[in-house]
Amino acid sequence: MLGITRWHVFKILAAILCIASLTWLGMAYLIPAPPSKITIATSLAGDHYQVLGGRYQGILAGSNVEVELRLTEGAKENLRLLNDSTSGVQIGFMQGGVSNGKLAPDLLSLGRIDYQTFWLFYPTGELLTNLTQLRGKRVALGPSDSGDRAVCEKILAAAGINYDNTTLLYFAPRDAVKALDDGTIDALFLNLSPDSPSLHTLLNSPQYRLMNFAESEALTRIFPYLVRLVLPRGAVDLARTIPPTDINLVATTNVVLVRKEIHPAIIDLLAQAILEAHVPPGLFQKVGDFPTQTDPEYPIAQSARDFYKNGPSYMNQYLPFWMTSYAQRIIAVLVAVIAIVLPVFNYAPKLYLWFIRERVRRLYRRLRVVEQGLQTELSSSQVQILQRDLEGIARAADILPKRNSDLFFDFNRHIEATRAHLAARLVDARSPPAKVA
Repeated sequence: MLGITRWHVFKILAAILCIASLTWLGMAYLIPAPPSKITIATSLAGDHYQVLGGRYQGILAGSNVEVELRLTEGAKENLRLLNDSTSGVQIGFMQGGVSNGKLAPDLLSLGRIDYQTFWLFYPTGELLTNLTQLRGKRVALGPSDSGDRAVCEKILAAAGINYDNTTLLYFAPRDAVKALDDGTIDALFLNLSPDSPSLHTLLNSPQYRLMNFAESEALTRIFPYLVRLVLPRGAVDLARTIPPTDINLVATTNVVLVRKEIHPAIIDLLAQAILEAHVPPGLFQKVGDFPTQTDPEYPIAQSARDFYKNGPSYMNQYLPFWMTSYAQRIIAVLVAVIAIVLPVFNYAPKLYLWFIRERVRRLYRRLRVVEQGLQTELSSSQVQILQRDLEGIARAADILPKRNSDLFFDFNRHIEATRAHLAARLVDARSPPAKVA
């Protein structure tokens, strides 16, 4: 049939199998399944980043993705873990002023998520109106490996405060409050979450005073990653008018950083958690202030920006995460298969016609052998052999489809001509030779 042998069928099946295998491998490499586990670098237990990590963990609990929180010393250690591709950390919290996209080119931002506010408290018996008044005092800062301490050191250095002229110590927030109370330190300069019990203790106790950063606007010009915030009069306790006046503060903004190779589906999942956790208003922010679609230090992941701008995709709205992931991969495979199959169907008729013409060419070669035999002296038995060969060729020609009737009729005319020629030669072969006078 059509000259197609088992070998041809085997080669076609092998080609189909190879195409299917390559397609699947391509999908597995180009569109891999999202990981079933992610690790977020946070901070010390009870600190702001660890609290945020726990909130994200709760939001993502139903996504079938295990969220591991890795406790760290803070932003600096988070940065080291994120830059190390072998650390197992794909996500981490960071604050402004620690690094940037040029120093960490393998990281992407998912937008700024909230403020990292720096509070400077001191005993009520004094009045500090300028950072320079801290010279020679004992000041508690954050952990040595934290981003908080790094930013605080930069702010103090701008005012001429350093390790040479001031004692800069490390205390955990709770211990710092106790140290301030018993006179071990003269001031504490820490990042404290608005929900921190230590901050509430400091703000509501008459024995501590919150410093007003009169030079806050100048600091934001010196350090572009800083922002000026105002704690309004009475915002903490309106009945007792705490604070008694508007207080200028300085802050940086926190950011969620991810490694560039993280799966896009995980970015969508994180963006959804960030929206849920940070859109509500807070002490310093209004509804919609966070997350931001821009970042002053790191490039924003495009998929995160699209998510914040347009919301979740149609599938993300109506399907669970694990099902969305499989659906996206199946669609990608179908698109790839269609891209391969459509050209095949386009060339299939041409390939089929090539098989038909190739079959006719083979029949013509057999017919030529018969015609060449007619050019020689033949006996009656030899002519009959050629006739049997010709009839075999004619039967083989009958398999030509009706849609190729032009090829069939052209070839059949040649067969009829050869058949007539053979019949004449058979008559000549059977006739007795004429006698010579």
